[in-house]
Amino acid sequence: MKTKNILKASVLALSLFVTVNGFAQSKMKKEKTVMVGGAAMYPSKNIVENAVNSKDHTTLVAAVKAAGLVDVLQSEGPFTVFAPTNDAFAKLPEGTVETLLKPENKEKLQTILKYHVVAGDFKAKDIMKMIKKMDGKASIKTIAGGTLTAWMKGKDLYITDENGNASKVTIANVNQSNGVIHVVDTVVLPKM
Repeated sequence: MKTKNILKASVLALSLFVTVNGFAQSKMKKEKTVMVGGAAMYPSKNIVENAVNSKDHTTLVAAVKAAGLVDVLQSEGPFTVFAPTNDAFAKLPEGTVETLLKPENKEKLQTILKYHVVAGDFKAKDIMKMIKKMDGKASIKTIAGGTLTAWMKGKDLYITDENGNASKVTIANVNQSNGVIHVVDTVVLPKM
């Protein structure tokens, strides 16, 4: 008798899992996704859950893990993240990424990564409105305490760091459950 009840409970649990899993997959198929690094980015997933699937952001993901910022970027937010690609990190002087990933440089790495993050959910249109309102350039405070300057060149959106280095937004408005990602082609750096 007990074996029969255990078997029934197992079948019920399995069918419930299949139903819930099928519902979740069905819901994800209906979401409006953006392709980044060969993977669909789902608005129902958080920043980290999506970023780990992008082949173009493996360096950024490794840096976020090394800096101990996974929990922050999985939290409720909302956050706006200017996410540098692997190619953006490759533009840094040789050996920079490897040096930053060392445990003794964790604080510096955290500062650099937090410089790419803004508190709030700012879509490209919101940033463009700020630029227009501020006569062509908008200052944006990062969670690192530094400032990025947003501006337009034609129809393209750019951010400039405190050192004068410009980074182009190559994919805008990648919606997340806890904010938005804008993919950028250059790592921006705070004054250190």
